Amino acid sequence: MRSDVLIAGAGPTGLVLALWLTKLGIHVHLFDKTSEPGTTSRALAVQARTLELYRQLDLADAVVANAHRVPAVNLWVKGERKARVEFESLGSDLTPFPFLTIFPQDQHERLLIARLQELGVTVHRQTELLRFTDEGERVVATLRGPDGKEQTWEAAYLAGCDGARSLVRETIGTGFPGGTYKQVFYVADVDASGPALDGEFQMDLDEADFLGVFPLSGEGRARLIGTVRDERAEHAETLKFEDVSARAIEHLKVTVHKVNWFSTYRVHHRVTEHFRKGRVFLLGDAAHIHSPAGGQGMNTGIGDAINLAWKLAAVVTGQAPDRLLDSYEAERIVFARRLVATTDRVFTFVTSDGPIAEIVRTRMAPFVFPAVMRIERAREFLFRTVSQITLNYREGPLSSGSAGVVHGGDRLPWVRTATGDNFSSLASMTWQVHVYGEANATLRDWCAERDISLQVFDWRADYEAAGFARNALYLIRPDTYVALAETSGFPDAVDNYFTSRGIKLRASRAMSSPRSDAVARTGENR
Repeated sequence: MRSDVLIAGAGPTGLVLALWLTKLGIHVHLFDKTSEPGTTSRALAVQARTLELYRQLDLADAVVANAHRVPAVNLWVKGERKARVEFESLGSDLTPFPFLTIFPQDQHERLLIARLQELGVTVHRQTELLRFTDEGERVVATLRGPDGKEQTWEAAYLAGCDGARSLVRETIGTGFPGGTYKQVFYVADVDASGPALDGEFQMDLDEADFLGVFPLSGEGRARLIGTVRDERAEHAETLKFEDVSARAIEHLKVTVHKVNWFSTYRVHHRVTEHFRKGRVFLLGDAAHIHSPAGGQGMNTGIGDAINLAWKLAAVVTGQAPDRLLDSYEAERIVFARRLVATTDRVFTFVTSDGPIAEIVRTRMAPFVFPAVMRIERAREFLFRTVSQITLNYREGPLSSGSAGVVHGGDRLPWVRTATGDNFSSLASMTWQVHVYGEANATLRDWCAERDISLQVFDWRADYEAAGFARNALYLIRPDTYVALAETSGFPDAVDNYFTSRGIKLRASRAMSSPRSDAVARTGENR
């Protein structure tokens, strides 16, 4: 049996990879050793950047419609709410999704599975990867299906989305350096009431151990997430909700009516040494794992999948050489290492023990944090960082040039237009050129001859404020990042970009909607 890409693991990362590849016309075989999708989950937050990328497949609205939008974060000390910081006003000029979205992983997975089924793709359950070999021109894998029989599969590439205990990672021997936090994490899905069940995020600062109440959709539903490090952590396997619930009940005045489920786990901070080896790739928790601080983990795995998907599609369809795939590691491993280091510092600070740490946490933070958040630049920095819209690939091999303050490798800045926004054309999942101002005739002809979409936006002050240069050209990658920024507006630099990287512009096997006309004028239409 054969497929273009074998995908081991059907969590959010594997599901998104399968979905993007399928829409790009690539045949996938997606399998997971579990018998059914998860019914409980630790991952909750869907960040703004993920929702922006989900617009490519009309997923964003479905997520938002079924999720809970968190309007604010509250800090509690000694049983009282000491500070409140609003979320919704933080990024209203930066993204179409200027809010924190809570959408539990189990619901998230069901949505992705349903979209795959609409495209004719099934998750092969109770199917385990036993072994594989990279034979240079192909990967040969042995799978064991639900009937216990072994199957031999051949594929051009193998994607390891098989979690922190990844067999794919162990087989290619890329290691998993890092460490394990001494704290034991617990998660409880509860039906409850009280002042902390107001639809906002609550965080107790009284003790070194973390405790947060995350609101869920539905009246009185919440997720309690916390840590313990005392003697209870030594017997995590026997820990019960009753062993940890007193603090939430006393400090946050939570009245628990029902515990729907309760789980404990240990958290690691690790990054594998390589994201690619030959025809094998590592994504998501198989490549990096870290503290849940900031709600970054699931979103980072989804980002891995979308970064890799268009590159795999280009190589499999003959539009690009295999070396294009080297850019996956170059772009994603730097971000993963920085993310692990950052979340580790944040988590270590929040859970620091001792009298000085307690003073900072209980007396200074409730006053300093709101004061800092009244500073516009500080608010924007926090939102950009947590939402992942600040993530860029400027130092990557696929990034070139700058025009205005926009560099090759940047996320395309978002701007509202008279008819919507400048992200609307990104749903095509193809290379395209944006010009803010006037596109010269040479560029128009070049795009028309190569059937590459040219989006022209009549110049407005909003575009200047967002950092665009008037009449410059911006070459946009299929994953919506800027590949090339060129002030002259002439296509020579674009020609050189594609030629030097061996990328061909021709029709693909894409299953997505047909491409738009070669030139489209958008924004303030004439």
